[in-house]
Amino acid sequence: MSDKIKFEIEFVMHASPAFLYQYLSTPDGLSEWFADNVNSRSDVFTFIWDDSEEVAKRISYKTNEKIKYKWLDDEDEEIYFEFTIMVDALTSDVSLIVTDFADEDEVDESKMFWENQIAELKQTIGA
Repeated sequence: MSDKIKFEIEFVMHASPAFLYQYLSTPDGLSEWFADNVNSRSDVFTFIWDDSEEVAKRISYKTNEKIKYKWLDDEDEEIYFEFTIMVDALTSDVSLIVTDFADEDEVDESKMFWENQIAELKQTIGA
């Protein structure tokens, strides 16, 4: 069991679930806002930033609703990051919920990382 803490952050998005999902689930979409470049082979995604590279496996997904990735260098089976697209039944407002894990002393820094990344996503898709 990991000492990492699970956290979720919700972002209001002005985009359809199908449009948003392609930016969360495809190498081309992810490379526009999340990493400098993303390659995939089947369910294995390689994320490239400057001189570093991280590999994650897509461990589950439901088209236009959610997608979950696990970093392959993280030994803990319970650690992952996930994007969930929620649509409010009454207002049809679309929200993106990011679920991730961080060490206790790095939760605020991790939340700031996601806030910056999702701001980049919003700018990319014009939301």
